[in-house]
Amino acid sequence: MPLDRSDVEAALQRKGFTMTEGDHRFFTYHTLAGKKTSVWTKTSHGTAYKSLGDTLVGAMAKQCGVTKPQFTQLVACPLSREQLEQHLIESGRIKDAAS
Repeated sequence: MPLDRSDVEAALQRKGFTMTEGDHRFFTYHTLAGKKTSVWTKTSHGTAYKSLGDTLVGAMAKQCGVTKPQFTQLVACPLSREQLEQHLIESGRIKDAAS
């Protein structure tokens, strides 16, 4: 199921990703403690990409270190920022701030 680009971008920012503009919009995850991580994704400015199809959603999910269903939950909001961060710690994508 395609996702609306503006919904994805808004959800990423609500879940701890900061956006920087360039030839694309880049989103980098910052931990709850405010530390920048290597977890990132990007979206295109182009009007052809207002809707993000399954292939692109899958690629963005992989960049973010989650499965496609988890990414969809992240956008729809059932996956909280705390749950996302816990998953990223457990999967080894980021370090726990306490360690």
